[in-house]
Amino acid sequence: MSDQAQLHKRLIDAMTADGNLRTEPWKHAAAAVPRHEFLRGGFFRRASGGGVTSWEPVWEGDTDWLEGCYSDESLVTQIAGTIAPTDIRGRIMREPTSSSTLPSLVLRMLEDLQVEDGHRVLEIGTGTGYSTALLCARLGEQSITSIEYDPDLTTRARAALGRLGTYPTLVTGDGLLGHPAGAPYDRVVATCGVRAVPESWIEQTRPGGRILATVGGWLGSSELARLTVRDDGTATGPLLGGGVNFMLARAHMPPPLGLLPDLDEGEERGTSTGADVLDDWTSRFVVQLAVPDAQHVALRRNGRTEDVLIDAESGSWACLYEHGDQWLVRQDGPHALWDAVEELVGRWRTAGTPPSARFTVRVTREGQTVRW
Repeated sequence: MSDQAQLHKRLIDAMTADGNLRTEPWKHAAAAVPRHEFLRGGFFRRASGGGVTSWEPVWEGDTDWLEGCYSDESLVTQIAGTIAPTDIRGRIMREPTSSSTLPSLVLRMLEDLQVEDGHRVLEIGTGTGYSTALLCARLGEQSITSIEYDPDLTTRARAALGRLGTYPTLVTGDGLLGHPAGAPYDRVVATCGVRAVPESWIEQTRPGGRILATVGGWLGSSELARLTVRDDGTATGPLLGGGVNFMLARAHMPPPLGLLPDLDEGEERGTSTGADVLDDWTSRFVVQLAVPDAQHVALRRNGRTEDVLIDAESGSWACLYEHGDQWLVRQDGPHALWDAVEELVGRWRTAGTPPSARFTVRVTREGQTVRW
């Protein structure tokens, strides 16, 4: 058995043992798709040392390239919207914009999609094409449509899929709009995060069909939602829990904060809801529901740490810090951000702090709501 085959088998065995790869059809699909074919040219790894986050390329043919391809970890494949591993010598300190998601999460999601033979699937976010290949191996290439925003990524994915002799329908375009020409679909799965499930996905899914997408926001907490489309054009379903996190769709990314407001202005008072609610994944998800347009900045000022929520659009902000054994909040702007946080976190606590797996998402033409 070759090194590649051994590494591939080891990965499949690990995903099976961890419970992410659960059914025989998906085990066969995983065995049929070599991940390294989708990482030709290399990937980026976080560089050690230096005090700031930077990335360095691991090129195809490097001693640890093949092992990295079959590790159960997410591998960054693009930085700053255009930069590939082959474009870099040394290190780069920019933000990742595309990655090959860790295989166990990809397979967990595909299992959770609950497909059946004959189902037609729309995939939002082709990326490297690895998950697209898995869908094709499970359902047949004629059943799969995948849409990618970035034309360079589409080109690379098409080439990788072609090397395997696999030719699904690949589309370059805005995944948030779906692909109405191929509708209706039995399943829609998104490999990017969204702040709210787009109405177009619901419209393009047949009644009784399902949408699997990561719902999150600008405070960095997100969860996988599985929605069932109803005859009336709405969609409802549970969050599945587990703290699943994907890069947000580019159109859903937060705006630049610009200059920080004068944090010494505003009204100050005590609060029983401290900034420690931002430390826990589920409570931060609740905070995010309360102030969906807020971003978080932690500052070191006046000899203390201050946690600041800023709504750049409205100019509203709230600044939290501890004084002795009490939390204080100072806020200003047209919206009292921390008042909204206190109210919703209070309701969640009164309900017994239920886990996110007990939350339900409902999407209508009026918008998206999350309840527990």
